[in-house]
Amino acid sequence: MRPIRAVVFDTDGVLLDSAVLHAAAWKTAFDDCLEVWDADADADADGATQRPFDADREYRDLVDGKSRDDGARAFLGARGIDLPPGERGDTPGCGTVRAVAALKEQIFTQNLRSRAVDAFSDVHSALNELKAQGVRYAAVSASRHARALLKSAALASLFDALVDGEDAARLGLAGKPDPALFLEAAARLGCTPGETAVVEDAIAGVEAGSRGSFGLVVGIDRSPDAHRADALRAGGANLVLADLAALPAVLRGQAP
Repeated sequence: MRPIRAVVFDTDGVLLDSAVLHAAAWKTAFDDCLEVWDADADADADGATQRPFDADREYRDLVDGKSRDDGARAFLGARGIDLPPGERGDTPGCGTVRAVAALKEQIFTQNLRSRAVDAFSDVHSALNELKAQGVRYAAVSASRHARALLKSAALASLFDALVDGEDAARLGLAGKPDPALFLEAAARLGCTPGETAVVEDAIAGVEAGSRGSFGLVVGIDRSPDAHRADALRAGGANLVLADLAALPAVLRGQAP
């Protein structure tokens, strides 16, 4: 492994226990729209309707780590549902891809009012060890909520850089699996991709790390799915860890 001087962390599911909130918001949005689309369409010869959104498997395989628009587009494509793309600023609803994405955003924002989002228990100690090793680190997220959530979890001030959905929109950065978000974070840390590690829990995220030619791509598997680690490796992870506890030792060249 090449010497690593910096680490770029995904936020949801790696630093913050927020993926479950995103998955729940997507499920509510997709299931509500599936009912609308089924009611508007003729049933097939068997009278079949679309099955509900799987907030575990479909969320992780199709939506996790992507921007709202890209996540909605991926799910609709997987289900064979053809909607017009819509326009930025579409009202939340089921008529366009951007309307579905806006519906998810509306539901997620409402859910945040009743539930706090916490950092995983291994995060602070791992960050402290990395700092002691002289490693710089950044947080990255496609979500426009990431900065506020990191602040609420008392993490924002610990990072040397932060790239979120607001930055992506302002700078025109493509979403994962494009590596643009990670490349921007590495640049802000003053490091090349080759001397930077990416830490991700999403398939789209490890794919982005691989496409960006980062020095190390670490998959984090906090899920109960026995096949998740294999999927992360297949997506581009060089190694998979159960949490962040072993990361500082890995960067010191010690086997996990």
